[in-house]
Amino acid sequence: MLNVMYRVFECLDELVRNVEQAYGVPMTSNCMVPRNEMLALLDDLRNALPVEIDDAQDVLDQQEHILSEAQDRATQLVDDATNEANSTVSQARHDAENMISDAETRAKTTVAKAQDEADRIVDNAQRDADDHLARAQSEAQRMIDSGNEQYQRSIDEGLAEQHRLVSEAEVVRRANEEAHRIVDAAHADSNRLRNECDEFVDAKLAEFEEVLSTTLRAVSRDRSALRKGAGVGGRRDETGRGRTSDRSTSYSSDRG
Repeated sequence: MLNVMYRVFECLDELVRNVEQAYGVPMTSNCMVPRNEMLALLDDLRNALPVEIDDAQDVLDQQEHILSEAQDRATQLVDDATNEANSTVSQARHDAENMISDAETRAKTTVAKAQDEADRIVDNAQRDADDHLARAQSEAQRMIDSGNEQYQRSIDEGLAEQHRLVSEAEVVRRANEEAHRIVDAAHADSNRLRNECDEFVDAKLAEFEEVLSTTLRAVSRDRSALRKGAGVGGRRDETGRGRTSDRSTSYSSDRG
């Protein structure tokens, strides 16, 4: 690349030297230069020009098209990310609703089972109490009929049976307390599942917010890079030619 630029400046120097040393046409500011030599130098100059200059000109010519494509691509990326985020949020909400529904169903089932179990325990205790009471009454009546001599003993046995029935009533009370405890535990599990669903949805939303922010920053960097590239390539004069003469003069002075 350095040799190519050296040949470019060398051809320019020779062109300037030929023009400066050419014979002037009297009464005009024109001069006579050797055509073949000048054409040969111009051909060498054309061949020595780096391909990157043409590529840079192509980029400048397609600048609007490139920016438009970048803008369209950025818009498409944002739309895709938005659609993906909306879809994910919708799916997360749907999953959360299903989880809440399942939790409520399980809670209701647990509560119903607990209630059924409590009713069963109460019914069994009531039947046992009724059976024991019936047997106690029958036994008391038999003892009364057996004679006055067994009266006091029958009274003692009846009192003992009464104390036992009071103890079974305590069992019924404890069964009711256990049923209430099971119902409260089922409600606590339902609330815990609902909180876990809310935290899951919030975490998913935070992840897609980070993905969307990263995409927007990447688009901003691409646009900034395009603007910087256009600024460097846009330093050309109004005739479409680069500032080659100034560089050749500076290069010639450096060589001298």
